[in-house]
Amino acid sequence: MESQEDYWAAVALLDWQVALGADEAIGDVPVDRYALDAVVAKPAPVAVERGRPPPPPIPAPESFDAPALAREAAEGAADLEALRAAQEGFTLCTLQRGARHFVWAEGDPAARVMWIGEAPGRAEDQAGRPFVGPGGALLDRMLGAIGLDRTAADPARAAYVLHALPWRTAGAGMPQPEDLAMMLPFLERHIALVQPDIVVCMGNAPCQALLGRAGITRMRGRWAEVLGRPALPIFAPEYLLAQPEAKREAWADLLAVKARLRAGG
Repeated sequence: MESQEDYWAAVALLDWQVALGADEAIGDVPVDRYALDAVVAKPAPVAVERGRPPPPPIPAPESFDAPALAREAAEGAADLEALRAAQEGFTLCTLQRGARHFVWAEGDPAARVMWIGEAPGRAEDQAGRPFVGPGGALLDRMLGAIGLDRTAADPARAAYVLHALPWRTAGAGMPQPEDLAMMLPFLERHIALVQPDIVVCMGNAPCQALLGRAGITRMRGRWAEVLGRPALPIFAPEYLLAQPEAKREAWADLLAVKARLRAGG
């Protein structure tokens, strides 16, 4: 009832403006009314059928199921090159609007260990590469401590690194659950295509996405499973920079990864 009253009120206002001589909504140039030779005849008011109901409202478009569309796009990627193109072109993720660069993985895909961090920081966003800031420098030292190097050509010594999200979060804040859920199909497809022997989840974001829970201080050092592969949650390098006293636990986790590699994964 209220919407119908609003409709007729709007019609009455239009009738009144027509009666005053309004014949268009806006003009291209201003009109000098004093220069007019004669008064333009007022058009007759438009008759309105009072018994006619107002037009029906335009239905709102159906909301997108972004995770489902992401899964469809990810599963259609036959290789890493196609996966990268599909993820970079996925326009439903709002993170890319505030990011400078899409940040893909780095290292040899044949590496036995895939190291997954949280989200790109400012340095990564500017460079378009993963782990190039202070956290990346610390990660390289961590890898070197157990004989790995992301630039190594030998798969036995190589490391494959990436972030759970390919775009920097707003204000470099913590990744939001909805963004992780939207990008999860691409991350899972990435793991399926690379087929690493071990997955290392560095920080809460990859743990939340792949293991369904967070709380890295409780989870670290405890082996889990991701897509049928052994996975180990450990502290993110950025966390270790802020909490250097946790490096002792991080060293123990690195030794656990090294022992697992020696045992054949």
